[in-house]
Amino acid sequence: MEKNAGFMHALKCRECGREYPLTATHVCEYDFGPLEVAYDYDRIKRTLTRNNIASRPKSMWRYRELLPVAGDPTVGQQVGFTPLVKADRLAAKLGIRELWIKNDTVNYPTLSFKDRVVSVALSRARELGFDVVACASTGNLANSVAANAAAAGLKAYVFIPSDLEQGKVVNSLIYGARVVGIKGHYDEVNRLCAEIAGKFGWAFVNVNMRPYYAEGSKSMGYEIAEQLGWQVPQHTVVPMASGSLLTKIRKAYQELIRLGLVREQPHRIHGAQATGCSPISVAQKAGLDFFKPVKPDTIAKSLAIGTPADGFYALKVMQETNGSAEDVTDDEIREGIRLLAEHEGIFAETAGGVTVGVAKKLIASGRIPSDESAVLCITGHGLKTLDAVAGHVGRAAEIKPSLREFEALVATEDQSIVNT
Repeated sequence: MEKNAGFMHALKCRECGREYPLTATHVCEYDFGPLEVAYDYDRIKRTLTRNNIASRPKSMWRYRELLPVAGDPTVGQQVGFTPLVKADRLAAKLGIRELWIKNDTVNYPTLSFKDRVVSVALSRARELGFDVVACASTGNLANSVAANAAAAGLKAYVFIPSDLEQGKVVNSLIYGARVVGIKGHYDEVNRLCAEIAGKFGWAFVNVNMRPYYAEGSKSMGYEIAEQLGWQVPQHTVVPMASGSLLTKIRKAYQELIRLGLVREQPHRIHGAQATGCSPISVAQKAGLDFFKPVKPDTIAKSLAIGTPADGFYALKVMQETNGSAEDVTDDEIREGIRLLAEHEGIFAETAGGVTVGVAKKLIASGRIPSDESAVLCITGHGLKTLDAVAGHVGRAAEIKPSLREFEALVATEDQSIVNT
């Protein structure tokens, strides 16, 4: 194994358990199972304490021993430790005793949770000697790779479906990355990127660097537990695209329990999808341990992965924690965005609307009991998906610069309130 590997032990197959060196590889050569980073938890337990964590800067790297870099991080040192907001007004609206919003709409630097995974992947890519980084993306990952690569002085290529929201395309181009639109859906983009990674030898964050990249999502789980006073929430609702974020939040809770940083207690993890791309939620509701691939058709483009790489493992996590999955239509997604914005002042992208909309259904059906507490993972800012809500939020009133016209406007609005 690699010398000076920090607290990493090896890459380990999630199916057969075979171990591999800590290189840029992601698939077991025996059974094609995905590889995952394994750690030396005995060593970590001797160094990682609550007091030690509290003394460190407020970023995701305060949990550095549990993240897959050998040395100090060199990319995205300021990423993470986003607010955990107590959402009392939204809780009352949804009919639950206590509700929290893990607000990654303000994550640094590109306003999505993808900055977490990219910070890890690019720091590790540098350690492995790469100078060109790349990704297949539904938008947020492309933005993050482009921005963090620019800050790190790395050359970046990002591959996206050509019908992506224009805001996300511009947000990748502005950083100087080479943006390539593919005339197809995400699964086709991803397949092409696997071929390019093999041909060109670049560090594709979600292909050959995937074992390291995916671990960055755990930081959201660590932060939730610490911000709740070192306890695991009763319910966590997580949006699902590949399903990776849900599995890594579960892994984060398990690691904190194993290290004695939090007390073991029952907790449920729930998955949220858009109805137009819901292979995991459909399978979970049918009681299946496998999913059927679908062709995406939803405004929630950041979740539009019809063949989710971690779908099987997401189903397993929900089964193990007695969690549930649900999905919501495009109109319900827009309603979820408005509920969060109007009650808590947080503008989320379409994935956030999915999470809120699903939480509403889970609470109404009793799958999240009304007398318990839940955390909703909101993963990206609404400015990224303006197209999805434009034309659905009303129009600005227009008047002349006249007090009389304003008084008439106010009177009209007061009357409309009375009539409703």
